[in-house]
Amino acid sequence: MKNFIHETAKLGENCQVGFFSVIGENVVCGNHVTIGNNVTIHAGTRIGDHVRIDDNSVIGKQPYVAATSTLKKRGDISDEPLPPLVLGEHCFVGANAVLYAGARIGKHVLIADLASIREKCEISDYVIVGRGVTIENGTTIGEYTKLQAEVYITALSTIEDRVFIAPTVSTTNDNFMARTEERFKWRKGPHIKSRARIGGNAVLLPRVTIGVEAVVGAGSVVTKDVPDYKVVMGVPARVVKDTPVEQLLEPRPQGVKS
Repeated sequence: MKNFIHETAKLGENCQVGFFSVIGENVVCGNHVTIGNNVTIHAGTRIGDHVRIDDNSVIGKQPYVAATSTLKKRGDISDEPLPPLVLGEHCFVGANAVLYAGARIGKHVLIADLASIREKCEISDYVIVGRGVTIENGTTIGEYTKLQAEVYITALSTIEDRVFIAPTVSTTNDNFMARTEERFKWRKGPHIKSRARIGGNAVLLPRVTIGVEAVVGAGSVVTKDVPDYKVVMGVPARVVKDTPVEQLLEPRPQGVKS
């Protein structure tokens, strides 16, 4: 069998489908979509115009909850299927990527090989998701943000516009490390504000806020909030100076204290 396209699936003009690919029930593909070999597109998925999906990727799968998972207990997920994945126009999805149902991905987003985007994520336009990046459930990412290779974004994180996150950065959302019922009240990932930059191999602890245009040095462990326009370094991270003026993407507002 070359491939399987469900009779209810709708493919636009000039769509190309590779060998051994499966397109499920009620999938809608726009015009000029290219689907590689051995790709699976799950039921109901919505794909915009001029999208390319490379070999072996899985698009729009429903999550599976382990027997010991607390996701149902917390109400993060139920037995009801999640809404279909929405993948905007002019997106690129690399090989062996996995995108879950319930996520919404904007226009001109690049998702590199081996990346994974979980359910209930909101990815805005022009975002770059690097090779091997994991974005866990319930995360929001703003426009033009760049996540480089092997970045781990924990569940319930917020990342604003034009943020830069260097390779192998790790974020966390549970200071109790799976102990006590108290942890559920405090479970939340970091909030990284607009135009902030996070250096390679840094670790951000739960609930910390990284300020506007702030910089976190490579290898730092951030245990508390970082003010706007400050550079922090070390373990634990401490303020060492202001963000250099020549590195700011936008002029610093008048009245903002150093």
